Amino acid sequence: MTEMQMKFAQILVTNEGRKTATECAIEAGYDKNSAYVAASRLQNPKLYPLVVKYIGEIREEFQKKYDVTFERHIAELAKLREESRAKGAWSAAINAEVARGKAAGLYIEQKIIRTGKLEDLTAEELEARMKQVINEYSPILEGVEVDDLKDKIKNLTPPSDSKN
Repeated sequence: MTEMQMKFAQILVTNEGRKTATECAIEAGYDKNSAYVAASRLQNPKLYPLVVKYIGEIREEFQKKYDVTFERHIAELAKLREESRAKGAWSAAINAEVARGKAAGLYIEQKIIRTGKLEDLTAEELEARMKQVINEYSPILEGVEVDDLKDKIKNLTPPSDSKN
């Protein structure tokens, strides 16, 4: 492998997601006019198996180095908390401590999602929902006064359940 090939591999892995392979090839010293082709060829295992293998080795090394484990995560949050505390940044310190608690499983977030049909709502629930809709969307209702619409909804009689 040449120095430029090794440099390309290192730049490619360390800038993954931030630079294109072409940009990495240019930074490694390849000619701008042929960098796209060079970057493509250097990543082809049939043409450059040693470069591709080297890229894989560097990626694996990076994953091990920056792998997120529970212990590292908790330790990093504790470090951030202490640094924030030392600077008097209480909000940041509290947020770091809460994040540590969440990572440790001390907090359980619950979300309740209700689904249903309008037919399942009581008259009071339906009226409340209609009022909410009117209040939220009143600016886009053209030519209709909100009060008139509210009165109209209140005066509506629910349809009968009997079928003719």
